[in-house]
Amino acid sequence: MQIEVTGILGLIHLILTIYAIVKIVGSSAGTGSKVLWIVLVILLPVLGLILWFLFGPS
Repeated sequence: MQIEVTGILGLIHLILTIYAIVKIVGSSAGTGSKVLWIVLVILLPVLGLILWFLFGPS
């Protein structure tokens, strides 16, 4: 059961990360801001996603 739950959570995290990166790239923010957000989302997986959802470029 542990492996199945971990796999599902990992898949959800991957989908959210890809969604965030696509939304960041498609935003009207500047290039530097986009790069900063993408690096933040990738290097700090959970915290980066939470920060992006709260404060990210619209």
